[in-house]
Amino acid sequence: MNALAQSEPLNRVPGVTVDFWLIKLMAVTMGETAADYLAINLGLGLTVTSIIMSAILLVAIGLQFRQRKYVPVIYWAAVVLISIVGTLVTDNLVDNFGVPLEITTIAFTLLLLLTFAVWYAIERTLSIHTIFTARREAFYWLAILFTFALGTAAGDLIAETFSFGYLTTSVIFLAVIIAIAAAYYLLNVNAIAAFWLAYIFTRPMGASLGDLLSQPVDYGGLGFGTIYTSLLFLGLIVAIVIHMTLSQTTRDAGEAIR
Repeated sequence: MNALAQSEPLNRVPGVTVDFWLIKLMAVTMGETAADYLAINLGLGLTVTSIIMSAILLVAIGLQFRQRKYVPVIYWAAVVLISIVGTLVTDNLVDNFGVPLEITTIAFTLLLLLTFAVWYAIERTLSIHTIFTARREAFYWLAILFTFALGTAAGDLIAETFSFGYLTTSVIFLAVIIAIAAAYYLLNVNAIAAFWLAYIFTRPMGASLGDLLSQPVDYGGLGFGTIYTSLLFLGLIVAIVIHMTLSQTTRDAGEAIR
C-alpha cells in the first residue's frame, strides 16, 4: 500500500486550511508594504525594484517547479515574492505609464478571467487539489500573479481614487469575503468558485490593510511605516511556515511508519 501511495502524484500546493488563509493574508499585506519600501524608502525606484524582484521571483518559481510535492518554505517564498511583483506590475502601469486605476482593474480582471477560461478549457478543472503537472502549475501561478495585480489595482481604486480610505476599503473587502464564506457554508456554492473568489478578494483587503498600517497619518494611514509593517508580517509568515514545516514532517513520518 505504501508503494502504491508513493506512485500516485502529489499535489504541489497546500490544502485550504486556516493556516493557509492566515499566511496568505499576511503575504499579500507584506507584498504591498515591501514593494513600497524597496521602491520608495530605499530609493531604488519602481523600475530597478521591479527588475530585481522579478529576477528573484523567477528563481523562486524555478525552485517551486522542481518540487514533486508541496514544500512550505519554497511555496510560500514564491507567494510572498509574486505578491510583491504583482504590486509592482500595477504600480508601474499607474505611476510610470499613467494608466488609470479603472483601466488596470478592468484589464487584470479580463486577463484573470481569460486565464481561468483557457485553464479550464485545457484541463477541465480549476481545482487547486489537483496541481499534479507542470502545465497545471503554470496556470495556477499565472492566475495568482493576476489576482495580486488586480487586487492592488482594485484596492487603490476604492481607497484612493474613490476616496473611501484604507480602513473602509479593508472593511468592504472583508465583508465581501464573509459573504463568500457564508454562501459556501450555508448555500452550498461551488467550492472551487468560492475558493477563487475569496482568494481574489483577500488581495485588495490585504493591500488596503498594509497601506492602513504603513502610510503616514496625513494620508489616512496609521504611520507605522513600510519597514516595520513589512518586518512584522514577515516575522509572522516565518513563524507559520515553520509550524507548517514541522507539522508536515511529523505527518510524513507517521505515514512512513504506517
